[in-house]
Amino acid sequence: MTERACREGRLGKQRESVHFEGMQERLQKILSSAVASPPGPLRRCSGRRYTDLMLERLQKILSARGICSRRKAEEYIQQGLVKVNGVPAVLGQKADPERDHIEVAGEVIEARRDMLYYLMNKPTGVVTTNIEKKNGRGEHRAGASAPSIRDLLPASLQGKLFPVGRLDKDSEGLLLLTNDGVLAYRLTHPKFDHEKEYEVTVEHPIMEGALAKMRKGMTILGEKTKPAQVRSTGLKAFTIALTEGKNRQIRRMCQKIGNPVVSLRRVRIMTLRDPHLKSGRIRPLTAEEKAQLLAAIGL
Repeated sequence: MTERACREGRLGKQRESVHFEGMQERLQKILSSAVASPPGPLRRCSGRRYTDLMLERLQKILSARGICSRRKAEEYIQQGLVKVNGVPAVLGQKADPERDHIEVAGEVIEARRDMLYYLMNKPTGVVTTNIEKKNGRGEHRAGASAPSIRDLLPASLQGKLFPVGRLDKDSEGLLLLTNDGVLAYRLTHPKFDHEKEYEVTVEHPIMEGALAKMRKGMTILGEKTKPAQVRSTGLKAFTIALTEGKNRQIRRMCQKIGNPVVSLRRVRIMTLRDPHLKSGRIRPLTAEEKAQLLAAIGL
């Protein structure tokens, strides 16, 4: 190697060393600034607001606090039921749960709630919601809509429990109510494949070919349904276990095969059954039921 090449090699290493040391110095300044500077709307760390590092989406906050699932939180935000510091929230908004006052239906959420789990046998004609309906002046609306599951709850539970998934107004059967947002998310998101079973009666005798179509999956609302467990229980009756919950899915499937639903009853939610629970009644889960359900969904 020539003397000139050796000199260039030494210079290159010196330049690399200077560049590395410069990067270290700049990084140290950034870190020192971030630690020393108190949070505030005008403080920035590496080009971002310092407070941005502590903000979370409202859907995540409500789910983590056990208020509702993230999808349900989006519905509440769109309905104007969620406020941050007294201002109605919008989809995509972030907040600091330690500093901001976050309200759902007028109540400031607590940092931690005891998890509650109740099972209801919803009657037909009842809407699946536990949100109190008010008019534009903030007054309670009387007789403006169909009765809701809120009307079936004792006053001590109204507004504290939220339904996991939904049963349409014309359907009946088991409904799980809780304030455990994580459980609600696991049970309602289709990626977890958790089963809900229904007893269905239709207008006309149902053939095996029609059951096979539902068993295999069929296209409704522009999407193909997941395979389902379907079993005939009578000339005009069958049971079906779904791992998803598209809007009025069973009714749409039956309509597509030309055999409309006459009655639809949910009889199982994962590990939960109770054929003796009377229509319109609600009860807390037993310790055994709670343990089995949480274990089944991996919590």
